[in-house]
Amino acid sequence: MTVSVHVSGAAKVAVDELVPGLVANLVASRLTAGDDELWGPDAREEASVRLGWVEAVSVSRPLVPQIIALREELTAQGVTRVVLAGMGGSSLAPEVIANTAGARLTILDSTAPAQVLDAIDDDLSDTVLVVSSKSGSTVETDSQRRAFEAAFSDLGIDPVGRIVVVTDPGSPLETAARDAGYRVFSADPNVGGRYSALTAFGLVPVGLAGVDIAELLDEAEASMLQFAVDAADNPALRLAAAITGTAPRRDKLALVSDGTHIDGLPDWIEQLIAESTGKAGTGILPVVMLPVSPELEAPPADLQVVRLVDDANEFHLSEHHPGEILVSGTLGAQFLLWEYATAIAGHLLGINPFDQPDVESAKSAARGLLDARPEPTAPAFVQDGIEVRATDPELTASGTLEGVMDALWARLGEDGYVAVQAYVDRSTMGQLLGLREMIAADSGRPTTFGWGPRFLHSTGQYHKGGPAQGVFLQVLERTDVDLEIPGRPFTFGQLIEAQAAGDAAVLAAHGRPVVSLTITDAADILTLFEAAQ
Repeated sequence: MTVSVHVSGAAKVAVDELVPGLVANLVASRLTAGDDELWGPDAREEASVRLGWVEAVSVSRPLVPQIIALREELTAQGVTRVVLAGMGGSSLAPEVIANTAGARLTILDSTAPAQVLDAIDDDLSDTVLVVSSKSGSTVETDSQRRAFEAAFSDLGIDPVGRIVVVTDPGSPLETAARDAGYRVFSADPNVGGRYSALTAFGLVPVGLAGVDIAELLDEAEASMLQFAVDAADNPALRLAAAITGTAPRRDKLALVSDGTHIDGLPDWIEQLIAESTGKAGTGILPVVMLPVSPELEAPPADLQVVRLVDDANEFHLSEHHPGEILVSGTLGAQFLLWEYATAIAGHLLGINPFDQPDVESAKSAARGLLDARPEPTAPAFVQDGIEVRATDPELTASGTLEGVMDALWARLGEDGYVAVQAYVDRSTMGQLLGLREMIAADSGRPTTFGWGPRFLHSTGQYHKGGPAQGVFLQVLERTDVDLEIPGRPFTFGQLIEAQAAGDAAVLAAHGRPVVSLTITDAADILTLFEAAQ
């Protein structure tokens, strides 16, 4: 068995109750055959053009020699550093693959000016940029491509030999890339971005970085029969039932890596499940945690723990984790497992797991702010160089950071969660990730952490389309570092600021409370951590 899913407690009860019905209705084999009726008539049109991922292994095989040939060609020219410009599924799967394989791959999934500059300022003489965008119109990726084109040209390097494009056939990016003479890999248009791990989006950047992509496809292929068969021991059916069918339903899903050889898989699972299920007022909220996170000491009633381990059956025998879901398997197999389980979870929840109806609202709001360029609003107050703003003045009435956070936690219901969203340079402010642990302990509720604007392409859908349970803490930075975007009337700094403000406005319009903290050059970041305790 290449994949194991071990369940106990309420999760086992859900599996025992739901899996026989899934087997009787031939859900696994129908999904494998591309049956677009599994999610009801309203989802059929979308589903009919989003099920190519079940055939991704065979469709992607011919890409392997092409990617290897390009890698050898680049290596012969001394080009060994690969930078990936992509958002959401276009970057998260390659990040997991590269990290697990120990390959050198620079992920650029931010519009923070310093982070973009950091990716550019390295020695470009050995750099190739992979531009990945399914739609071909992703503003972040387009902006990053423009910046790299200018940087290459400034150094006398022809961008034609240093930019590789992955996009859907017929996209605006494909047309522009072919006109410019760039190397283009056309992806399967019948695969959505978050299901694209085993397509050109997942394989091209990591293959160029030296990962054995044939082995990754072999791992996935070895598991395919497990997921396609209509049987009670099908791990995808068991996982789907376990994460959706507990009674009462646990709609928060703790994702914990515990000794597994796979590096970073919870972040990829998070975007897959959140964007696929968080809509129509329902969904499953994935929460990436550490094995020692405070929520795990006494898990709340609405939290189901999933522990990713190297051997689920052996781990069950040697460790004591009652009520948890234990999952193990190779990386290629786990990509397929979670894609199958998420699609089947959509079937069980009665929602369309392939659309993202609320993602566009934040993009539209950001565009509006970039066009209008309104004057920035004055902060409610400033404490130790940290500017404090909120969508509801009552949240800032205390005049202290500690009081603001207490007021925000007070808006949490019994089923609530906190979302921390950091629109900052991750390469220099990675310590902010520690806020998640402190806030989870202080608020007493499950707490998500997202790097902006990356999360807008993943959990952003859940925050607006899922249950109205969240309270939101934005962390922004004000810095003198900025970078022009060639051919655009705005800079990277203005873009990320508009993205944060736009999302806050959309969340507020949905009735979600938002506090925004801006870290200025004069800020003492310790103040923020002290307030979160």
